[in-house]
Amino acid sequence: MTHDHASSSSPATPAPLAWPLGFRALTAHGGLRAEGDDISAVVSDRPAVSAAMFTRSRFAGPAVRLSRAHAAGRRLRAVVTLAQNANVATGAEGERHAAEVVARLAPLLGVPADEVLLGSTGVIGRPLPMAALRPRIAALGPTAFGAAPLGVARAMMTTDTRPKTAERRVGAARLVGVAKGVGMLEPDMATMLAYVFTDAELGPEALDAAWRAAVDDSFHCLSVDTDTSTSDTAAIFANGAAGPVDEVAFAAALRELCLDPVRQLAGDGEGATKLLRVEVSGARDRAQARTVAKSVVNSPLVKAAVHGADPNWGRVLMAIGKNTDDTAIDPARVTVRFGTLPVHPAEPGAATLAALAEIMRREEVTIGVGLGIGDAEVTVYGCDLSAGYVRINADYTS
Repeated sequence: MTHDHASSSSPATPAPLAWPLGFRALTAHGGLRAEGDDISAVVSDRPAVSAAMFTRSRFAGPAVRLSRAHAAGRRLRAVVTLAQNANVATGAEGERHAAEVVARLAPLLGVPADEVLLGSTGVIGRPLPMAALRPRIAALGPTAFGAAPLGVARAMMTTDTRPKTAERRVGAARLVGVAKGVGMLEPDMATMLAYVFTDAELGPEALDAAWRAAVDDSFHCLSVDTDTSTSDTAAIFANGAAGPVDEVAFAAALRELCLDPVRQLAGDGEGATKLLRVEVSGARDRAQARTVAKSVVNSPLVKAAVHGADPNWGRVLMAIGKNTDDTAIDPARVTVRFGTLPVHPAEPGAATLAALAEIMRREEVTIGVGLGIGDAEVTVYGCDLSAGYVRINADYTS
């Protein structure tokens, strides 16, 4: 028997993540940033069904408004993303530019313009540099295709430090997701930019129901800094190339996939050094659980304590107590733990506080809150608050 010593002594390099059947993509430099790809597009080569959710911000950008109209037909086949410029608060000119970008790229993608979703992310209040974009888009041809999910995720980045991708399987079908976002991150109907592509075959109603349920359990349970973006977009595209799947199994796989980038987004929050999980149980319903959990994960004082591994557990009680209109919350029934270590209602001694500080030094810190009211529970994700967050946002446009 012969042996391949090279292969046996070192682990095999995993194959790069590929798109599901029937999808292809491109990335390019459009002049939105000084260097590197800042335009991306993913398209299905066959008809698809889709579902999409968008920010509820009163300053929703032209890309969101255009995409809402296109998404209404539930037959989107492509998504185009522009990074570094949100094209928000740019008036009628911004509306025209968003429509022009889609109109110029749709023929290259081989789909009608109204089957293209547009994402745009970056600085607010600056028009798109169309003088730079137009010739670069015009120069793109069929050879521009060939980008992998990792390349698309990287081209979408703004202040992200790393690209976010995820993959799951259900039956013969695959689901592949790409996402970006690390700041201005308190999703309200969707996350910053998150797209899922699948070759599973589902009807538009089933896909929409699965998507809304997955977003509710994942992106709606995410916060970095309490600020809702003007550009939040989350969408799924299903082209059926792999055939039908069990809808229950698909919904479960989709939820798992969406939780993957949520953890990545939270862990890569601007200036973040730690992932923060807040688990609320014993709530009246999921709405109450999520409200309380968000109060904790969004508290600057809690986040700062986690960053510094300061065992000031009373800040969690403060954050819960901010829900002054919720009279069902009874302080006598509330419990708090860090990891598996209880800190309330039993007053922790010196040894417990030392153990708590050690827990808070971990890269992932879990805070558990029990309300003692019902049986609903929710887990939300966020990050610590560091001086790095201030530096990034103090210098964002300069």
